[in-house]
Amino acid sequence: MLDSPPGATDARVTSASAKVVVAVLCVGSLCASLMQSLVIPIQGDLPRLLDTSVSNASWVLTATLLAAAVAMPVTGRIADLAGKKPVLVVSAGLLALGSLLCAVSSSLPVVLTGRVLQGVAMGFVPVAISLVREVTPPHLVNTATAAVSATLGVGGALGLPLAAWIAQSFDWHALFWLSTVLAVMVAALTAALVPHVKDEHPGRLDLVGAIGLAIGLVAVLVGVSKGTGWGWTDSRTLGCVVGGAVVLMVWGFYELGHRDPLVDLRTTVKRPVLLTNLAALMIGFGMMAQAIVVPQLLQLPEATGFGLGQSILQAGLWMAPGGVTMMLFTPVSSRMLSRVGGRVTLFAGALVISLGYVVATFLTDAPWQLMLASCVVSAGVGIGYAAMPTLILENVPEEEAGSSVGVNALMRSVGTTVAGAVMAALLSSRTISLAPGVPEIPGHDAFRLCFIVGAASAALGAAIVLLIPRGVPGAVPGELEPVSRGR
Repeated sequence: MLDSPPGATDARVTSASAKVVVAVLCVGSLCASLMQSLVIPIQGDLPRLLDTSVSNASWVLTATLLAAAVAMPVTGRIADLAGKKPVLVVSAGLLALGSLLCAVSSSLPVVLTGRVLQGVAMGFVPVAISLVREVTPPHLVNTATAAVSATLGVGGALGLPLAAWIAQSFDWHALFWLSTVLAVMVAALTAALVPHVKDEHPGRLDLVGAIGLAIGLVAVLVGVSKGTGWGWTDSRTLGCVVGGAVVLMVWGFYELGHRDPLVDLRTTVKRPVLLTNLAALMIGFGMMAQAIVVPQLLQLPEATGFGLGQSILQAGLWMAPGGVTMMLFTPVSSRMLSRVGGRVTLFAGALVISLGYVVATFLTDAPWQLMLASCVVSAGVGIGYAAMPTLILENVPEEEAGSSVGVNALMRSVGTTVAGAVMAALLSSRTISLAPGVPEIPGHDAFRLCFIVGAASAALGAAIVLLIPRGVPGAVPGELEPVSRGR
């Protein structure tokens, strides 16, 4: 193991060892983020596979997204208190357990439990990002941060074609047997190769704050994600959104008065941190829009006059180059972070995402055109995603690194959830009918409207980035004075 000596204040390893550690962290983060798209190819078959209703089956996807949203800031805080390596190993173990439950059962309650555990394992990602800066030599920090950050998008992009191929070629349980094997491998590699950094900080986990955050977030996100199906004026939608917002307001007042809060809101509202998180919300929206809209347009029948008649597997393969593009732009992001800093890098990434949607608005006549647009959007994600945690880490105290990166990841997750609801509403707002008695489908104008909204969201994110105060390129995080807490 690459454990640092007892009492060591700097756990940075050699360049060769650092590359091994970063590779392990990237694989772990990739496997965790893969879970978000794992069931999309079989989503339409889940009611039959699990012997349940369509409404109940939809929770198989939603449960993972909700669990991930709550887990990322909570796991980040636990890592700040207990150390990052133990949390990474436990997260990988939860991923393995959740995957195993789904692999051995066709019962909805058991599968939902497994999917929740898979969502909780998403806490691996922000902890891995915050650990990178503690174990890599300075000249590799930006490259490593960019690589691990990019896995948030790469996992979802590559997961779709992989899952579609497995679902079409084997029993659906094979999806989860694969994720079980990957998770066990990640847990073993993390335990063996990731250094144990002496980065524990004194304090206690704010359990009341964690419960309050969970209740508020889940309520709001359930309302947003189910709003299209339930109806935006339905009492269930309004109850979830309004009730969740009230809980989050009460939670905020509680956190401000707590001596050792789950999330230090005084740090969160600092201008650089607040604006970076707002930009993350808009850019997360922009990233997810193409992941929702492009596959649908690819799979619509050619009889519509604008659909491209691709199968689920073909659509996934057309989307796969986007994931590769994200990885290829990781070194570009690294060089930009070193030369011009996180602010300019994030601004450039957001503009490229917006440009990708502009391309998609005018190029929808062939699969390769949508692939091109998807690659442009993915390039923007690859450039910008590494800049967000970099900006966060440069502006928060070291003892809050994990929780702060977790909150930033949460904002991206909220953006993707909102994108799902908005895109669904837009696609249902302009529909056409192919024949009497046949369910209506989104019209071509609905897809173009989605692309326009995606472009506007990313452009707004870029505008927000311009309001972030200028920093020093390559600034070392953790050199800030601690923010005083409430008494």
